[in-house]
Amino acid sequence: MPPADPADPIDELRERIAETKRAAERLAGDVPPAGWATPGAAREHQDDLAALAGLVGALRDLVPPELREQVNEVLRAVLLLLRAAIDWLTTQLDEPPPSAPQRDVQDIPIA
Repeated sequence: MPPADPADPIDELRERIAETKRAAERLAGDVPPAGWATPGAAREHQDDLAALAGLVGALRDLVPPELREQVNEVLRAVLLLLRAAIDWLTTQLDEPPPSAPQRDVQDIPIA
């Protein structure tokens, strides 16, 4: 088996995946009970997000342009559907709730 080419995109992708996995494990272990607001943690989390963004960029570069275009169209359609669903729900919230049906009520004299 020939040695791996140092510029092989698959090896680069493997390294980025491993780096992202390590970053995710650090994030999972660093969550304090009070939440994310800890002093000095912002820079480390920015590095982790940069690793994740690098992984997404590497994956994007491996996808052929035609497939990327199709995925973009599908995502656009899903986002438009989500937007329409949100619009419909907000109009439902703006309308008054349906009232109970009116019934004829008669006074019954008590003797």
